[in-house]
Amino acid sequence: MTADILIIDDDTRLTAMLEDYLKKQGFATRASATGKDGLAEIARTPPAVVILDLMLPDLDGFEVCRKVRATSDLPILMLTAKGEETDRIVGLELGADDYLPKPFSPRELLARLRAILRRSQGTMTSARDADILTFGDLEIDRGARQIRVSGEERQITGYQYDLLLALAENAGRVLSRDQLMDMVKGEELEAFDRSIDVHISRIRAAIETDPKHPRRIITVRGAGYLFARHQTPAGGI
Repeated sequence: MTADILIIDDDTRLTAMLEDYLKKQGFATRASATGKDGLAEIARTPPAVVILDLMLPDLDGFEVCRKVRATSDLPILMLTAKGEETDRIVGLELGADDYLPKPFSPRELLARLRAILRRSQGTMTSARDADILTFGDLEIDRGARQIRVSGEERQITGYQYDLLLALAENAGRVLSRDQLMDMVKGEELEAFDRSIDVHISRIRAAIETDPKHPRRIITVRGAGYLFARHQTPAGGI
């Protein structure tokens, strides 16, 4: 079945180019030039993926994303004009599945779309057991207090497991160190104690493909940590 892509962007030249390119790649496409029209299109016939520009003439992309997420898990690829860190953080917090800064190559957009389509049915859904949180190839088994990557169990301490679970259960939200300390019971930490960063580092070593360039647990400078709903592009934010 052909995947239906809705483009919400007021840049008519860009929209025409994307529609032409994506149709040649086998996708069905439609476009809306305003946030309100885009929301109406989604309500009328939900697409497989929404490509959502941040800057729109009526509702901005953040507000459109917020309204979609209030009722749906519809995959959203957000376009940001400058790739500003704050925009990317807010977009991820609101539930965007991925982001792409302008200007971008059509081939990169195509790769992002295909990745979103592959994983759109598997994000934070129950596996066979309702106690298992699934994020791509990462499984967090709350019943057994285990973590697995591609089916292989990874070893972390009990405190680190609790820390990872707190992050995962709040996927898409930036959590400060103080918030994490409040959520995780057991070890007493002072607000200035950086040992929580050491724990995060060890969790990354267990679950990240490249711990030096994390794509699951993202450091948000001056704010805390964010557990990405989906793995972010290489290099994080």
